[in-house]
Amino acid sequence: MPINLSENSMKYNKWIWILSIIIPITIAVLFNVKIPGVERLGFLPPIYATINGITAILLITAVFQIKKGNRKIHERLMKTAIVFSILFLLMYIMYHMTSDSTEYKGKGILRYVYFFILISHIVLSITVIPFVLITYVRAITGQFIKHKKIARITFPIWLYVAISGVIVYFMISPYY
Repeated sequence: MPINLSENSMKYNKWIWILSIIIPITIAVLFNVKIPGVERLGFLPPIYATINGITAILLITAVFQIKKGNRKIHERLMKTAIVFSILFLLMYIMYHMTSDSTEYKGKGILRYVYFFILISHIVLSITVIPFVLITYVRAITGQFIKHKKIARITFPIWLYVAISGVIVYFMISPYY
């Protein structure tokens, strides 16, 4: 007996919410875990900042491709953006499990700008998780009208997270 779309969607929805809760909690916990005796992985921040930048380019390119009607290229670009986001996350966790957080030492208005970008980046990086997962599931289950509707919300949030991650890196990098 084939599974109908609503049963399939309910199964996916359960996993979307589980992952949307588990991922940020796991990151928060691992952020505070230091692996003793492991060398600091200080080479990772420029790599994961670059991955964020590439993710932003992938997202923008994917939107252009779908507007041109290139669904297959759009799909490949979006899957690659998801893989890059996962790679970013893994490197980010590895870095913070081997290194103390770097204090931002900028002064004046730049300090406020930095913390505004950092805090909005963190909040939206948590918020975007269910949006990305829902958008992806709607695409792979062929719910393209619903996919397009939520993608209009997901895209700018995800793009902001990717770009603001690069900005945060450039602002904090002199203090590493």
